[in-house]
Formats: sequence, C-alpha cells, structure tokens
Amino acid sequence: MSRERGAGMPGWTARDIPDQSGRTAVVTGANSGIGYVTARELARRGARVLLACRSEVRGRAAEARLRREVPDAQVEFAPLDLADLASVREFAAGFGAGHDSLDLLVNNAGVMALPYGRTVDGFETQIGVNHLGHFALTGLLLPHLLRAPGARIVSLSSGFHALGDVDLGDLHGERGYRRWIAYGRSKTANLLFVHELSRRLAAAGSDLVVAAAHPGYADTNLQAAAAKQEGRRVTERVMGFANAVIAQPAASGALPTLYAATAPGVRPDAFIGPKLGWRGAPVPSWRAKWTLDDASGAALWSASERLTSVSYGLGAAR
Repeated sequence: MSRERGAGMPGWTARDIPDQSGRTAVVTGANSGIGYVTARELARRGARVLLACRSEVRGRAAEARLRREVPDAQVEFAPLDLADLASVREFAAGFGAGHDSLDLLVNNAGVMALPYGRTVDGFETQIGVNHLGHFALTGLLLPHLLRAPGARIVSLSSGFHALGDVDLGDLHGERGYRRWIAYGRSKTANLLFVHELSRRLAAAGSDLVVAAAHPGYADTNLQAAAAKQEGRRVTERVMGFANAVIAQPAASGALPTLYAATAPGVRPDAFIGPKLGWRGAPVPSWRAKWTLDDASGAALWSASERLTSVSYGLGAAR
C-alpha cells in the first residue's frame, strides 16, 4: 500500500468532506506537506483555494502540481511571508481587492525548533511565524470572514503544546532560549488564540467557528527543516528515517485539519487530532488546561494586538 493510500483509515476520511463548491479558502504554507494536502482536498471538493506561501518558486510549483492532480481545480498562488508583517498586510490588501468574503482560513504554516532568530519585525522566529503572523493575518481578514455565512478559521497546533504555557514576561526568549520549549509555547499560543477569539466572537453574537487541529506525527519536511538549515546531517537523516518508518503520511496528518474545516457540527474552540494521539482518524483531542485559561488568553491577545498593531474590532469576552 502506498503512503498516499494510507489516508484511508477507519472513521472520517477525505471522502467525507462535504461539497465545497462556491466557497473560497486561504491555506497558509500550502506548498508542501499537510498544507498542500489540505488545499488539494478542498479544491477536489470544489472550493476555490488560495495557496498562501512564502516562496514563489515552491508556491507556483505546488499550484502546477495541484492542477495536474485535480485538473478542474480552482487554485491560485499568492505570496505571504508570515515573518514579515508588511507581507501579511500586503496579502490581506490583495485579497480584499479581489474578494468580498472568505469562507475558510486555514492557519497551517509554521516552523519547528529553529535556532534562535528574529523575524523582520523583531519577534523571536517561532512565536513570530507560528502565532503573531497568523494573528495579524486573521485580524486583517476577519471582516471578509464575518461576511460569509458558515465561515470557519482553523489554526494548526501540536501535541508539543504540552511542553509549556506561554511566558508573557519573556515572549521572545531573551532570558534564555530553548528551541523545543519555544516551539511548544508557540503551539500553546495557537490554542490560546483559538480559545480567546472564540470567546470574543460569542460575546459579539457571531456564528463564525474558530477551531484548532493537530496532525499527530505526520511525514512532512517540518521535522528535519532545522537540522537541514544548520547542516546537522546525522539529525536530518534520523528525522528522515523516523518519518519513513513511524510517521503517518501527510494525507492522514491533514485529516484533523480537514475535519475541523468542513465537518458538520464542529464547535467553537474545538481541538481535533488523530485518535491515537500520533496517528488515526480525527477525533476531539486532549489539550493542556492552560490552553483554556481565560486570563492567559486575554493577556496574550492584548500583547498580540500591541506587537502587531492589528485590532480585531471585537470587544472583550464576557
């Protein structure tokens, strides 16, 4: 059995995605891995999909590949660098110039366990890309989402969120940086963002659903990216071997995202992951108690608005 066919596990599969005709979706990081599969399956079911990617070369290659795999796909590459708020604003302005409403935003792109670095705007790279870039993007696209009946936002977190709560006193790791702890905190930030935005939308009387998902252990290029960047060839080979032997294919890892994005009855602040934690059909996932803390969510929200200069125009949650 090929790795692609491995997506057909018992339970909910991509074949269960409802018809998406007439809907518009934005998927960040759609050039490879889970993001690519997410975009492909949405397009296969009739959605018009914008592939929001940092690299134009890889983004256009993904667009061409997707058109080969789904000949009638309505897909388009659009440049987006989440490590640069000017790029985020440019993407949002471009979207607004061509579209009135947005039915689905999938905040998929991310980085994992990188050496210490800073974004263009001075944020620590992992919190900057994984959380603050997506916070700004979502806020700028929110008016379009609010215009679309039944719209959803899905943010990608990880089981590694269990490594730690956010540290608002040292959000950028200046007092001491440990790459995996920083990654875990950025994934906690994703869940706190979903929690707080869900609360604020409910207080505003909106039916926009904001949910989170995680892929378990999926075979993508994310795991070995840092090792490759630093020239750690042994680690890169180990990660590649683990992906080949242990991980589920990207097509399976994308199922929790696709479920959160399209399945009927998904509730606000849901967290969807594989049944066994690291693989399996999508089901409600365990999450650490700190990702449901109202005070932490509100504090992170305030810090995010200040750092990005993006305001959602929503009042505080009650």
